[in-house]
Amino acid sequence: MDTPIGKIPRVKARLTSRDWYGSWKVRWAIGRTRYRVPPGLYAVGAPTHESPVLVTANYKMSLDLLRSELAGHDAWIMVLDTKGINVWCAAGKGTFGTAELIDRIDRVRLSDVVSHRNLILPQLGATGVSAHAVEDQSGWRITYGPVRAGDLLAFLRAGRKATPEMRRVRFPLFNRLVLVPTELAVSSKYLLIVAVCFLALSGLGSTGYSVHQIQAVGSRSLLMLLAAYFAGAAVAPVLLPWLPGPAFSLKGAFVGLLAALVIISRDWAGPGIFDNPLEAGSWLLMVPAVASFLTMNYTGSSTYTSLSGVRREMHFAVPAQIGAATIGVVVWVVGRFI
Repeated sequence: MDTPIGKIPRVKARLTSRDWYGSWKVRWAIGRTRYRVPPGLYAVGAPTHESPVLVTANYKMSLDLLRSELAGHDAWIMVLDTKGINVWCAAGKGTFGTAELIDRIDRVRLSDVVSHRNLILPQLGATGVSAHAVEDQSGWRITYGPVRAGDLLAFLRAGRKATPEMRRVRFPLFNRLVLVPTELAVSSKYLLIVAVCFLALSGLGSTGYSVHQIQAVGSRSLLMLLAAYFAGAAVAPVLLPWLPGPAFSLKGAFVGLLAALVIISRDWAGPGIFDNPLEAGSWLLMVPAVASFLTMNYTGSSTYTSLSGVRREMHFAVPAQIGAATIGVVVWVVGRFI
């Protein structure tokens, strides 16, 4: 659309099948680092010099979530250069920050487009932006909008006042479920490498190298690796609020240990699945360690943790995970000869 500074791209409020397909691919970690839009100023509907200015990140899913809530409304959207990272993570990394916001206001010549000096930022970006510094250096005032884009119109209709519920950050079941495909996809390549290593080592034994051992021991190893993989990357995040302990690492270890105990104690994989106690014991160390590590990846997506809390947790959890996994591997290898 034509503006005092020239033509500005107009974005649709209704998402297309191409947008949904792009989001689906990103959920499975396909092209995730390249899913971005050029930073700058965009128009939704037919905004005027009095229309609100909403600020978001140049991660395309962030823009899509925002514009999809503006159907039938006129607004300006100013997109910051967050290197393709969403608002919350970019605020923590500093790319959704004070300097970028002030610089982007100048770059898009926002003062020539609107007559007011008010910006609406997402609440989850507040950790990266100093509102008083922005006003002192640029003259623009910041109002923090609601946590969820779905509450934006109600927020605007209420005179840009947020209710306590709009300010509350939640991490419900659906929000956890949509993250699972990404973790499964990212972790799958490491699962494949580890699985190949265990298959190769499964042939070892006191009588030499045996292909029969690869079939028997290798199948058990793959079963336990899959149990650790799904326990940590899928089951634990789904059950997160109900698992014991405050630390994600402990929650993942609990699910991993339970999964290992269930498989070892039941003949689900055929008679005599674990006739070697050393092999069984090794997996009681390795499965919880792997599941614990995978579950800990969700700390960056969760409202249950803080940056300082995650650092404290990693201080004791990562050495424990490495130690348990290393001992488990050693015991497993020794078990091949006893």
